[in-house]
Amino acid sequence: MTDNLSRILIAAALCAIGNVVHAQDADVNADRARANFARPVVLAADDVRAFAAPPPGFADAHAGTAQGRVEPFTYQSAVTGTRRTANVWLPPGYDKTHRYPVLYLLHGIGGNQDEWRGYVRANDVLDNLAAAGRIVPMIVVMPNGRALADDRPPPPDRVFTPENAAGFARFEHDLLESLIPAVDAAYPTLADSGHRALGGLSMGGGQALNFGLKHPQAFAWVAGFSPAPNTEDAATLAAEAHQAGGGLKLLYLSCGNRDGLINVAQGVHRQLKAQGVAHVWNVDGYGHDRDSWAENLYHYAQLLFR
Repeated sequence: MTDNLSRILIAAALCAIGNVVHAQDADVNADRARANFARPVVLAADDVRAFAAPPPGFADAHAGTAQGRVEPFTYQSAVTGTRRTANVWLPPGYDKTHRYPVLYLLHGIGGNQDEWRGYVRANDVLDNLAAAGRIVPMIVVMPNGRALADDRPPPPDRVFTPENAAGFARFEHDLLESLIPAVDAAYPTLADSGHRALGGLSMGGGQALNFGLKHPQAFAWVAGFSPAPNTEDAATLAAEAHQAGGGLKLLYLSCGNRDGLINVAQGVHRQLKAQGVAHVWNVDGYGHDRDSWAENLYHYAQLLFR
């Protein structure tokens, strides 16, 4: 990825920080999104870190560290009628004769399949964890969560439109009916819910909670990092998680204590507590930014597939 493209994607991601909307709300506009983000942060006694901060350099590339391979993966979408592209991270020592669990990572409203790799540096986080033997070897798929025929990140004046937001809701069917079957056909995966995880940041965090908890037959491991207001009703999500019972092996929820959108994650956390659903609740010291998302990937990845 060129430096210029990287800067464009980072700018898009930062633009998304203060402008998140409900994916099914037709009244999508930047002013409403800014108002959502500008909510005051009110912390409760249990809005604290669940983990110590990662060591310095955990998200940096290090000379001499074995690296996984990131490759483009294309598939035909029944939702958009087009061929779509995802990025796939294959772990160091990837062996086609070995079967792997799969983690799907979803991006924010202004990004695409390159946001996790370019902005968050997910591949460096994963490379370092793999080198230290701290994660189960897995395949990580970073798709484009905007299920539109033109799925490019829109210009800033078109990010907060009903059309763009609707693409994120439509991705539910693209993910389940097109992408996952294509990945399972192309790679040596363990193709069952117990070996399939979902996670996302911001808009993708809402997607991950919405899709993952609604479809426990597809995902036993679900994480929302700084979930945005596209997140479904908290009581509904908690009820779905409760109904999943032992089929849901891990529900991970996080947000920064300087993030104006923390009320979304807090609402889900409190409903999960009220309905007796076991989950991880990690409140770090960041805002709505890559530091929070990189740290929570670091923690979440180590818990998966154990």
